[in-house]
Amino acid sequence: MNSIPCMIMRGGTSRGPFIHMTDLPDSQEARAQVLLDLMGSGHPLQVDGIGGGNSLTSKVAMVGRSSRPDADVDYLFAQVDVTERRVDFTPNCGNMLSAVGPFAIETGLVAPTYGETRVRVFNINTQRIIECFVPTPRGRVEYEGDTSISGVPGSAAGIRLSFLDVAGAKTGALLPTGHAIEQIEGVDVTCLDAATPTVMIRASDLGVDAHADPAALDANSAMLERLERIRCEAGRRMGMGDVSQSVLPKPILLSPAVGEDGTLCARYFVPQRCHKALAVTGAIALGAAVNVPGSVAHRLALETSRVEAGNPLASMRIEHPSGHLDLRVELRDGNPMDIARVSLIRTARKIMDGRLYYRMPDAIH
Repeated sequence: MNSIPCMIMRGGTSRGPFIHMTDLPDSQEARAQVLLDLMGSGHPLQVDGIGGGNSLTSKVAMVGRSSRPDADVDYLFAQVDVTERRVDFTPNCGNMLSAVGPFAIETGLVAPTYGETRVRVFNINTQRIIECFVPTPRGRVEYEGDTSISGVPGSAAGIRLSFLDVAGAKTGALLPTGHAIEQIEGVDVTCLDAATPTVMIRASDLGVDAHADPAALDANSAMLERLERIRCEAGRRMGMGDVSQSVLPKPILLSPAVGEDGTLCARYFVPQRCHKALAVTGAIALGAAVNVPGSVAHRLALETSRVEAGNPLASMRIEHPSGHLDLRVELRDGNPMDIARVSLIRTARKIMDGRLYYRMPDAIH
C-alpha cells in the first residue's frame, strides 16, 4: 500500500487534506486517481477514505514553493466528488485557502516573522495572487483566538485574506457576456466572474426564497432542474462551453437581507446542492456584483436601500444559511469594473499531521 505525508486542516467552513505538490504524481490523471482513493470517493459516506460524505469536506489543497517573484507558495485546489469518481481542478476554494498560510509556515515553505506573517499565495486555479496574514505572535502559527465565523463552532485566531485583482478569474472579464443583466429562460440573471464564475438570480424569480433552509431547496427538484438549465446556458454564454460536467459557474440565489446590517441574503449552490454556508469565492463575486450598476445584486440592494445609486459600497455583509460573512471591497478610482482587492477574515485549525494510505492501480504508477 502507498502512503503520502499529509496534514488535515479546517480552512474556514471547509476541511480536507493539505499535501505538498512534490509528494504527488506530476500528471493530472495520476494525481486525480490518488486523490479519489485518499478521499474514498465513489461511496456516499466516503467510508474507505477521509472524505466526510459532503462537498465541504471532500476538498484537497496542494501547496508548493513558488518560482514566481510575487508569490511565496503556489496553491492548487481540487474538488473531489463524493459519489462519483471525478475530480475537478477548475474551481478555487477561498475557505481552504485560509489554511494555506498556516500550512506553508508549519511545513517550512515560509519562514515566520514575530507578530504576523504575510504569505503571498499564487492560486493556480485562478492565476491570481492572494495575501494571507497569519497570526504568529511567538514566531509560530497561533490557532487559538477570539474570532468567530458563521458555520464553525467556537472561536480561533483570525486570518485576514486579501484577494487581489479578482475580476475575470476564469473567463478574463468581470462581465464575460458584456452585460450586467440579461435573460435566460425568461429570468433576469447576472453572469459575473470575480474570484469564480457565477450566475446570480433573484430567488423570487424562481418561486423560492433565499432565506429558505438548504434542505428545502435541495428537495425542490423542479427548481433545481430549472436552475441547472440556467447555469448551463450561462456557462455557454460566458465562453465556458458545455459546463454540465463542471462545477462552474456557480449559481447564487438572492433575496433582501433580514438584519439591519445585512446587504443581501444569498443561497450558493455547488452547483446542484445548496451550500450550508457561503463559499468565500462566491462572497467575493457578490461583493463585486453589488457595486456593478444594473446587476441583479445591485438592483436588489438599491430596492432595499442597502446601497445608494452612484456610490460604491466598501463594506458589506452577506447573509447565508449559517450566519453572515463580512467583506471589504476596494475599487481603483471608484471604478466598479476595476476591483483592486476584496478582503475578509477567516479562521483555520490544524487537525492531524501524519501519513495517508492509498491503493493505486498499477497502470497509474
